[in-house]
Amino acid sequence: MKLNVLAVCFFAAIVSVNAFAVGDIDAGRAKAAICAACHGQNGVSVNSVWPKLAGQHAYYIEKELHDFQSKRRIDLSMAPMVAGLTDVDIENLAAFFASVPSTVEAASESKIELGEKIYRAGKASNGLPACIACHGPNGAGSGPARFPRIGGQHAAYLSKALKDFKAETRTNDHQEMMRDIAGRMSNKEIEAVSSYISGLH
Repeated sequence: MKLNVLAVCFFAAIVSVNAFAVGDIDAGRAKAAICAACHGQNGVSVNSVWPKLAGQHAYYIEKELHDFQSKRRIDLSMAPMVAGLTDVDIENLAAFFASVPSTVEAASESKIELGEKIYRAGKASNGLPACIACHGPNGAGSGPARFPRIGGQHAAYLSKALKDFKAETRTNDHQEMMRDIAGRMSNKEIEAVSSYISGLH
């Protein structure tokens, strides 16, 4: 049985969790050379289907890399990249990317109205919660509450991630939260909110 999303967001937000970077930033910067081909210098990817890592919370980067290693999250391009990483490597990479300033995209004007409505108010007719409840007014998320930064992320990547959750081809979300949320959204709503989020800062 899926948990009430807002209840989970509220509970996580008040729980104190040590989710801040504990790795070595300089060692992470050196190790990140292997990430640059796809994720760009300093974690700002030039291809919009690959996520930006710059400014992402360290906890979230660590979680996703461990999920790739354990095959909890499947991606053919990431599998060989994470295979040889140690726990220390992952901590260092997370510390480095978390230390780099995030960047912002430009939302599509034609999608802002619907995207903002979904992000800030959700959709009462089918119980879709507002994204702002967990990810905050500017999409910064929360390191302590373990919600990722999404503001300024590439719209194409956000759209793909939401559609993967909707299709349940991506299943590494906590308590099925994102699968439940994305499953309540049409593709048009997904594309609109993804565009809107890309311009948040």
